[in-house]
Amino acid sequence: MSSAAPPIAVAVVGLGADGWAGLTAAARGALTGAEVLIGGPRQLDLLPAGECAGLRVAWPSPLRPAVPKLMAEHAGRRIAVLASGDPMFYGIGRALSEELGPGALHVHPHPSSVSYACARLGWPVEDTEVVTVVGRPVARVAAALHEGRRLLVLSAGAATPDEIAALLRERGFGPSRMRVLEQLGSEREDAYEGTADGWNREPGDPLNVVAVECRRDPGAPVPRLGATPGLPDAAYEHDGQLTKRHVRAATLCALAPAPGELLWDIGGGSGSIGIEWMRTHPSCRAVAVERVPERAGRITRNAAALGVPGLRVVVGAAPAALEGLPTPDAVFIGGGLTAPGLLDAAWAALAPGGRLVVNTVTLESEAVLAGQHRRLGGELVKLAVSHAVPVGGFTGWRQAMPVTQWSVTKPARTEAQAARTADQAAPTVARAARTPDAAAPVTKPKTQGE
Repeated sequence: MSSAAPPIAVAVVGLGADGWAGLTAAARGALTGAEVLIGGPRQLDLLPAGECAGLRVAWPSPLRPAVPKLMAEHAGRRIAVLASGDPMFYGIGRALSEELGPGALHVHPHPSSVSYACARLGWPVEDTEVVTVVGRPVARVAAALHEGRRLLVLSAGAATPDEIAALLRERGFGPSRMRVLEQLGSEREDAYEGTADGWNREPGDPLNVVAVECRRDPGAPVPRLGATPGLPDAAYEHDGQLTKRHVRAATLCALAPAPGELLWDIGGGSGSIGIEWMRTHPSCRAVAVERVPERAGRITRNAAALGVPGLRVVVGAAPAALEGLPTPDAVFIGGGLTAPGLLDAAWAALAPGGRLVVNTVTLESEAVLAGQHRRLGGELVKLAVSHAVPVGGFTGWRQAMPVTQWSVTKPARTEAQAARTADQAAPTVARAARTPDAAAPVTKPKTQGE
């Protein structure tokens, strides 16, 4: 039987703007007993030197890569890590849990800025949407803008309220009421308010939260955006390479996004499929692969305008540009279907249980889909949409080009099959990637986004 002492748990202590005075006795005990105190300079300055004698270590920048190194350097010592508010709410607790495992932590939570803000505003926490822009683009707020909704935005600094006001005006929500709550929980707590249209405040305290009551300007030139796939075509900047609204809604239905899943949008065009995939849930991720650099830039602009700036854009021709990408839960092919090896590469890379959806309008590509349908099964449908248009003094139907759609789910594998095929997937993609695509030269893949 081993006599080794159990590892010392890392104390993770949440601090508010009220500092030492706002801590529980247990949290204070964890800090006074620590040999090493790790945190941001502002947090470390809140600790009384006479009470907390441990070695003080400020987080370097960037923070996340430093976590394993610092934990290893001070292994075997009593470590206390400082966090703002609740460590498990957009805090350092997540990184520590992922690195060390939840069993290695002893977390002392503090009321979060969201709890304080809702208490001051009289807003039910469960009915309030929270968006963080700490280390993330302010454009993320755009995805949460809906008439009547209440938002709390976790600010990155003193300039954030001005940036949010500008975004609200740009997206047609100028009448929205904004309230900035500073230094929540401290003796210096303050608040001020106004509308986005009339916002002209000087930057205040960098420690702030912005509360937004969304009000849409009914006369705004920006189209109203719903919460489901099938946004208006006018919401996108495009050059004609756009999956149109009704077909797009049917395509997202077939792709069936779920929280946390990753999509490959091959032949991104204007990025509409990847963008609307990501808008279904904040944790959904997407990679758009587009061989034309001008269109790739357009995808990035559309993603930012529609609130999902984290969409990753890879510039290059598929299948070569697919090499090295993370395993997708779903793949959409909207262009380049006849490129040699593309379908095989996409199918090989797809996770078991994942979905493949392909749209085409040409007879040549339709023949390819018919063959794949015979081989792999799935569902083959034709989508036809007609719009009412003037015909002289009357009204008639104008039919858009019909779209043939094939959707199929990759069978789940047993553990034994998974072990045999794991080493085969990457070479399959690599072999397909080496097949020349006469349609366009391959450029070195690059990413844009968060």
